Amino acid sequence: MGKDESAAAGRGPAPSVVRGSGVSAWRQIADALRDEIAFGVLAAGERMPTEAELSLRFGVNRHTLRRAIAALAADGLVRADQGRGTFVAERPLPYPIGRRTRFSAAVVAAARTPGRILLGAVVEAATPALARRLAIAPGAPLHRIETMSVVDGAPISVATGWLSADRFPDFPALIAETGSYTAAFARCGIADYVRLETRIRAAVADADDALRLGLPAGAAVLVTESVDGDPAGAPLECGYTRFAADRIELTVSA
Repeated sequence: MGKDESAAAGRGPAPSVVRGSGVSAWRQIADALRDEIAFGVLAAGERMPTEAELSLRFGVNRHTLRRAIAALAADGLVRADQGRGTFVAERPLPYPIGRRTRFSAAVVAAARTPGRILLGAVVEAATPALARRLAIAPGAPLHRIETMSVVDGAPISVATGWLSADRFPDFPALIAETGSYTAAFARCGIADYVRLETRIRAAVADADDALRLGLPAGAAVLVTESVDGDPAGAPLECGYTRFAADRIELTVSA
């Protein structure tokens, strides 16, 4: 592709790396890409060109290029999704936590598209700790449900939740069908539910969560431990959610 064709494609002439300028090659590349992100040439959520494409464009080896991309990642401008590539980072999703915490509503309010994927479900006996949180007898059967929430098709969190298998026997199938806790509860006759408790902490993603969220090893996640119940205060479900820390902005309201 010639210079005129490149400009017509919206990228403009490929900037060259100036040798001997006193500015390292990787920093020149990072600055060039940073400008393209700032001016919308590389749009939020867009997949970055591959390493091979960028190496050819700038005339450098992949080691130099990776250092430039690492600098952009450290500034929160790009993110790597394992198995999918590197993407221009979007503004963190505003996610309000209040009396009625609803993932889908928060995502739609940000003009984005929500989704929830059932990863797996098993029935297990309630431990004493889970029994206390759910106000049931120890040993009672619980659904343990693993889900992944996505925004515009990209993963943003993984969650583990527990609720009574006796009271909600079909709940995993309803999650798989509807992709929504709110819709699944409605199918079970629960028209409304509220957040009874939320605890927030930081953690390091384990290997499974890092893989699912497309995070590098040792990446940070925000963890919310929660209990949801009916409007009268009787617990319905408890669990903990691990959010990719750079993709979410939690706000807490009364």
